[in-house]
Amino acid sequence: MSKKQQQNDNNNINNNDNNNNFFNNNPILIFVIFAIVTIFAFKTIFSDETMGVSNSNVQAFGQSSNKTIAYSDLKKLISAGKIEYVGIGNTQIRAISKSEGGQVITYTARRVIPDETLITELEKNNIGYGGINEENILADILFGWVLPIFIFFAIWMFIAKRMQKSMGGGSGGILGIGSSKKMINSEKPNVKFDDMAGNKEAKEEVQEVVDFLKSPDRYVRLGAQIPKGVLLVGPPGTGKTLLAKAVAGEANVEFLSVSGSAFIEMFVGVGASRVRDLFEQAKKVAPAIIFIDEIDAIGKSRASGGPMGGNDEREQTLNQLLAEMDGFSTEHAPVIVLAATNRPEVLDPALLRPGRFDRQVLVDKPDYEGRIEILNVHIKDVKLGKNVDLKEVAKMTAGLAGADLANIVNEAALLAGRASKNEVGPEDFKEAVERQIAGLEKKSRRISPKERKIVAYHESGHALIAEITKGANKVNKVSIVPRGLAALGYTLNTPEENKYLMQKHELLAEVDVLLGGRAAEQVFIGEISTGAGNDLERATGIIKSMATIYGMSDIAGLMVLEKRTNQFLGGQTQKDYSDAMAKELDNHVKTILNERYEIVLQALKDNSAAIEQMTAELLDIEVITGERVREIIKENGGTVFEDEDLHSDAIKDEDIKEEKKTEEVKSQETETTKEVVEENNQDNLNNEDKPTQN
Repeated sequence: MSKKQQQNDNNNINNNDNNNNFFNNNPILIFVIFAIVTIFAFKTIFSDETMGVSNSNVQAFGQSSNKTIAYSDLKKLISAGKIEYVGIGNTQIRAISKSEGGQVITYTARRVIPDETLITELEKNNIGYGGINEENILADILFGWVLPIFIFFAIWMFIAKRMQKSMGGGSGGILGIGSSKKMINSEKPNVKFDDMAGNKEAKEEVQEVVDFLKSPDRYVRLGAQIPKGVLLVGPPGTGKTLLAKAVAGEANVEFLSVSGSAFIEMFVGVGASRVRDLFEQAKKVAPAIIFIDEIDAIGKSRASGGPMGGNDEREQTLNQLLAEMDGFSTEHAPVIVLAATNRPEVLDPALLRPGRFDRQVLVDKPDYEGRIEILNVHIKDVKLGKNVDLKEVAKMTAGLAGADLANIVNEAALLAGRASKNEVGPEDFKEAVERQIAGLEKKSRRISPKERKIVAYHESGHALIAEITKGANKVNKVSIVPRGLAALGYTLNTPEENKYLMQKHELLAEVDVLLGGRAAEQVFIGEISTGAGNDLERATGIIKSMATIYGMSDIAGLMVLEKRTNQFLGGQTQKDYSDAMAKELDNHVKTILNERYEIVLQALKDNSAAIEQMTAELLDIEVITGERVREIIKENGGTVFEDEDLHSDAIKDEDIKEEKKTEEVKSQETETTKEVVEENNQDNLNNEDKPTQN
């Protein structure tokens, strides 16, 4: 898009905003005009004649004309019998003449008090009479105009405040909806990079943002352009918001934070107005950081909904955000926009182009070393026992985010406090980890002896296959104590480290472990139960993914049949294959599952003694450790596969070759160093033999 076209678009947006701003900026004027018009129309339609003689009564006598006369003249007309009706007030009298040719005259006269003959005269001439409401200008203004306007205003303010509270509106615009002041949390955080553990790479990426905010002249002098925006992406709970606060804390600048959903309201134009207000506030307190959390709420791609799809209000808000990020310079007012999302794939391309969010920083789940650092941060205020090993806790929590680790530390402290302990011990951490992974222990849930036996065989099958299968995760604990919503038992076999890649034999090993529970029920009980439902679901998903996503089958070769979206939120898959391929895929998944199931059945039969002993111990003490599982297998003649440092023999061979090359290079360097040292020593001896010249 050319600059001229962009300017025209911006002018159109500004014109529309100006039209809307007239109503937003003049709410009292609009209200007064509305109230006056409404009351005037009401009084015109429903009001009676001020003198107590209604229009309908006058029209009943004929067409009327008004005339003011003296009281004495009025009495003469009454005596002459020319009056049809008289309305008597405290100070005025209004009389309607008899009709002459369809015309009547309404006479008005000021009453003379006292006049005791008036009523007698009216009755004598058989003239009807009654009371009237006299005109009072002050009362008419007060009760006819001022009071209704006040009531209108009170109702309007009441509704406005209720709507403002419910929608969180600020003080600007009509009903305060246009302002974002109350939406924005403005502060100078005390958080530093030391409080943000476990993400060294992410901290390094945003370090130059801190340097720029501290000393922008150094970069401007060199002609460098600092990114206007940095997008923090990653799974939930990894510390994206904490990292943004740490940047502001390190730079000691103002931190203006707002949620993406705060821009969208029921009124059109509110989101765009709040975006303008946000950037105006940031410029006033610059240097500053604007942080928009969950930016996908307003930054979704405009192309995803089609030409008529999407939310118009969201689109206007996004357009205004794009215009603001284009329109302000970081050179004169150092303001940098940080945004966080766990759905980067849905963001509009215009938002991610250079000049807006120039850089994307991945804030991922921590590795082993990162988990140790995070645990050390969160235990500062926790009284730990001397035998607590955070390295062991880090090994048990592979794949968990920083928020999960913080929750585990807090849960361990709560468990220790519940038991009236003086310090938090390793058993508290183990229980906290199991609560995080498997759920709350349900000791009160009573299950029958028959069901306990089924669960014990089921979990023993999982544990044994996990230990004798190459590529499977090692067992940490086996329990038949119910946990969570539905689990009657569980086998804890989490890896000690995050796995970023999995080979084919590891995926098949995971399938074997999942099938081990059902197979154990079939071999040792003779009948299967519903307890393996989730295991079969997960095993089917793995085999299907191997064929449709990872190209690990002959059914589709290297062709990808499903595309995965929402990589940080578990993700959904989009199918891209025909019905014929779907049928072939179903047959393939069924065949592979049956093949793996037969292998698992045979493995369990070969290790039946170990299964029986493991089941007996589970029924006796309910919980056994992974180390005890391995001992039982070895005691009964089974073979336990040790942890795989590397995943295949081919990789091991390559690694051995690489190590040999490294050793050869080191030995060559050592020999070269020795030769250089010997040469230097020889030169020194030769120099000592030479005479010194003055």
